[in-house]
Amino acid sequence: MGFFSFNQIENWRTNMSKLSYITEGGLKKLIAEVDQLKTKERPRISREIGEARDKGDLSENAEYDAAKEAQGLLEFKIAQLENTIRNARVIDESKLDFSAVQILSKVKLKNLKNDAVMEYGIVSETEADFKIGRISINTPIAKGLLGKKIGDRVDVQVPSGLMQFEILEINPL
Repeated sequence: MGFFSFNQIENWRTNMSKLSYITEGGLKKLIAEVDQLKTKERPRISREIGEARDKGDLSENAEYDAAKEAQGLLEFKIAQLENTIRNARVIDESKLDFSAVQILSKVKLKNLKNDAVMEYGIVSETEADFKIGRISINTPIAKGLLGKKIGDRVDVQVPSGLMQFEILEINPL
């Protein structure tokens, strides 16, 4: 058995960091978004470029420049989403154990400084939506909660300072 070179380890680390864990529903949503961008948005922007091109001199055509910029942003977004899909690993929700906090847990917390009770669902980065109480597994709060159990007290460092929580409940999302 040989040793790995520094470059091989760094390449492995880089590739591993690109993996994202996602629910089957979240993956379907991403695939539908890519399909919509390719089948609806891409042709629309192509028409806009064609219409702007038909107006004459491209060197001073602001509509053409705006349409080309929109095309570049769209292609970048499509590439990002396709990369996320390519590196996504679907979570088998039937094999999750909710005796401790993990991805797809709904966690009820008590803020020990102000006694406020809050509830967060811990999801993948692509499925996070703070408005509906779903936070990314990569946030400081979620990272601080991972592996903890009901009754545990957790100190979490966030940009605004140290927050202290007590875990009241852990349920499936």
